[in-house]
Formats: sequence, C-alpha cells, structure tokens
Amino acid sequence: MDPVIGVDRAFWYIFIVSIILLAGITIVMIYFVIRYRRSKHPVPSDIRDNWKLEIFWTIVPTLIALSMFWVGWSSYTGLRNVPEEALEVEVLGQMFSWIFVYDNDKETENELVVPVDTPIKLNIESLDVIHSFFIPAFRVKVDAVKGLPTYLWFLPKKLGEYDILCAEYCGTEHSYMTAKLNVVSQEDYRKWLEEE
Repeated sequence: MDPVIGVDRAFWYIFIVSIILLAGITIVMIYFVIRYRRSKHPVPSDIRDNWKLEIFWTIVPTLIALSMFWVGWSSYTGLRNVPEEALEVEVLGQMFSWIFVYDNDKETENELVVPVDTPIKLNIESLDVIHSFFIPAFRVKVDAVKGLPTYLWFLPKKLGEYDILCAEYCGTEHSYMTAKLNVVSQEDYRKWLEEE
C-alpha cells in the first residue's frame, strides 16, 4: 500500500475527531452556561460520587485515544515496511547538499531521479551534523545522523518534479540545502542511469 494514504488517513482521522470533540465540548459548555446560570440556580448542583458519569468520562476518552493510536500506528508501520522489490538508493547528507548514490555507483548531487510506479527505498546517513531528509509531496521525513544509518520509502505514482528539503537546522546555509526529486518513466530512468 502507498504510505501516503496511511499518513493522510491518520491526519484526517485525528483532525476530524478533534473538530467533533471541540464542537461537542463547546456546545455542552454553552448549554451549561445558559441552563445552569446563577440567576436560575443560585446553589450549584453536586455531582460527586456519580459512578456512571465517572465511568463514561474515563472509558470514552480512553477509546478515542486508543483509536487515534491504532490509526497512527498503522500509518507508521506502513512507512517502515518496505516492499521487497523496492529500488534502493544511498542518500548522504552533508553541509549543505544531498548526495545520491545508485546501484551502479552513479552519483548525483541535489538531484534524485527515480522511475514511476516503483517503490523507492532510500538508505540515509549524514556525513557531518544532523540533517532531516524531507519530501513533502510524499509525506516522508527522517533524520540523518552521522553513524546511525536509517531508511524511508515511498511510491511515486506521477511523473514530475518534487522538492526535497532539509527539515533540521544544520548550519548557516541550512535554507539552501534543497534538492529535486525527478520522477521519470521506466525507460527514461534506464537511459538516465546508463548516462555518464
């Protein structure tokens, strides 16, 4: 499954549940302010020791939190479980550029070229300070740390050019540490890979 779908699903689920809770709490609060105002109820009601209410407001928020965790965990595992047929590319972060190394030892700087409709696994590490490899269009981001190899994967479904950013302040020229992801056809990728 495309990990973008899982990330988007988790975002929208948490966002919609939060909006519903905000609206519900606001409506109940306004109702209580009007219904139980001091002019109508000079002596406030005491709701202590109402075990049904206490069970309700313990169980319902727990179930909501667990459902958010489950949706988020499903999204996370989708980002970590790489398909076996994924094309692997080494990514090295350095002040202030990204180096991409392909299987045939072809190397590019600040330009990642990949074939469309192919799972791509990026093996990422830093050569110096902490960087953070981020492709906003594919909802993938991972910190690049020296001596701590990691990875991410994504599935490019559309031809085009996408931004790659460093999302961790890494020095004075951090804002210039950008690259391009070019998603090309399978045939164009094979030709490009063989070029010197």
